[in-house]
Amino acid sequence: MASFYKRGKTWSFSIYVGFDADGKRKKKGVGGFRTKKEAQEAANVLEMEVLGGTYIEEKDITFFDFSKGWLQMYGANAKASSVRIRQHEVNKLNTYFKHIKLKDITRKQYQDALLDLQQKGFAVNTISGVHGTGRMIFKKGIELGVIKNDASQFARPPRKQQTVEDIENETEIPKYLEKEQLATFLRFAHDGGMHDDYTVFLLLAYTGIRAGELCALKWQDIDFDENLIKITKTYYNPSNNIKNFILQPPKTKSSRRTIQVTDKVINELKLHQLRQQKYRAKLELENETVEIKTEWHDEGFIFCTPRYPGYPLYIKFIENRMARLLRISDLPKELTPHSLRHTHTSLLAEAGVTLEEIMERLGHSDDDTTRKVYLHVTKDMKKEAAHKFDALMDNL
Repeated sequence: MASFYKRGKTWSFSIYVGFDADGKRKKKGVGGFRTKKEAQEAANVLEMEVLGGTYIEEKDITFFDFSKGWLQMYGANAKASSVRIRQHEVNKLNTYFKHIKLKDITRKQYQDALLDLQQKGFAVNTISGVHGTGRMIFKKGIELGVIKNDASQFARPPRKQQTVEDIENETEIPKYLEKEQLATFLRFAHDGGMHDDYTVFLLLAYTGIRAGELCALKWQDIDFDENLIKITKTYYNPSNNIKNFILQPPKTKSSRRTIQVTDKVINELKLHQLRQQKYRAKLELENETVEIKTEWHDEGFIFCTPRYPGYPLYIKFIENRMARLLRISDLPKELTPHSLRHTHTSLLAEAGVTLEEIMERLGHSDDDTTRKVYLHVTKDMKKEAAHKFDALMDNL
């Protein structure tokens, strides 16, 4: 039963809300009501919560402190790359809520923060990511009994209003190399490439694997008898520190896959393996005659950096090498290693491989970009089929 009392010009009430750790009854006082009736109505709500077992004693923890603890919990079951992304998104939320108690953040404040991110020029995907992190933080607060109300529950990330130009360009496909351009690129990689360039870019172009998947490849992943390559891991190294890398599981379950390759790829890998073995033998021989030895980092990586023997290539290294080859071959400079993935898609589509088979080979369960490339390439093929049908009927 609540008791009511007046302090100055406002009314307050107190009510028993349960028991503490020692078994003693806990009393909660709430004040600041303009009238006794308002205090009675608030007390009735609180009594119903206590009687119904839904009462939560909110904690006085700031958003900064709670989100820091949440990130530690999240990181226990997430990849390092995912934790890094969430940390960036938490940092953006801390811009608005760092010193505010989690329980005091209102729905309006939260929605206003998302709107402000849009006004500052952040992309829709970035804001959606921030909101996704916010949702997880507040849900965890509810789950742990830290707060009663979720300020993010009904918020909506702002969407950019599409212009006519946006609509016209939304079907634009990513840049990739045409068949003749790819042949030129690989010729320059073979004739004018640097350390392992040709093998690296041949593999990317002929398999469609991601650069991170290539960097993580080990010799044990190659089945030379059956012409198969297993993709079971990906390389992660945001600092580009050669010795400080992480091997992570692929992004999705469908990314774990086995790729069938041609003799051309397998034969090139055999030549590459032979070159690597000769280099290692030469290194061991040199170590016998020098005081400061260069040890091979023996984890079985296929593609290794020249600077630190045995350590895997890193993605920035591949990007720089590709930029050089594009420059000397006079091909489009905006292309990246990921463009070779789109190139692989386009050539498979041209060869008549179905979209489902391409998705499986690339490790996609679904991907709009791959679909756009596929539909672009097969569009002309469908037109040709229609013309062939008309020609057939005209000859009847």
